[in-house]
Amino acid sequence: MRRRLICVLMTAFLLAGCGQSGVSEAEELALTIRGEHLAMDRCAARAAITADYGQRVYQYELSVSVTEEETALTLTAPETVAGLAARLDGEESLLEFDGVSVETGPMDADGLTPVSAVPALLEAARTGYITSCALEEEGTLLRVDCGDPEGTPGAGAETALWFDVSTHALVRGEISIDGFRVILCEFSDFTAG
Repeated sequence: MRRRLICVLMTAFLLAGCGQSGVSEAEELALTIRGEHLAMDRCAARAAITADYGQRVYQYELSVSVTEEETALTLTAPETVAGLAARLDGEESLLEFDGVSVETGPMDADGLTPVSAVPALLEAARTGYITSCALEEEGTLLRVDCGDPEGTPGAGAETALWFDVSTHALVRGEISIDGFRVILCEFSDFTAG
């Protein structure tokens, strides 16, 4: 809770310090949304995930429930795996159903998996280093790109997030590794608390 308060205050100081000079509407909105995500203690959504391993592509649909303690994911499609559940508590991430665990394998050296993609996208919304942001689709979506501040564009892990401008809901996220999109996640029914 203390960390969240400090981050919200830092965001407020950044906004106040920048004033109106040199800060675009997109940048201002990105900082506002970041502050809201830092203050958020829970959220829920439905997500459609495409995980691209290069030679294999997996598509899932799932329901997501996130609290300060854990992230709970339940697969809803494809029908053959509907009901598989995952609980992530920051240290471990497994898909389980009736005591059976399933693993599709990591997508990068840091252990990114389709199961950990939603928490990774939410963490990028909270703390990712913003490399650029812009309004898209006639001003209805805000795109926020996050990456390594000292990295080279197109190298390493990069995240792109799209937020609804009017509701600030996360509607889409992508994770790329070395310029290749490995995760596409489209959110619906995003609610924050």
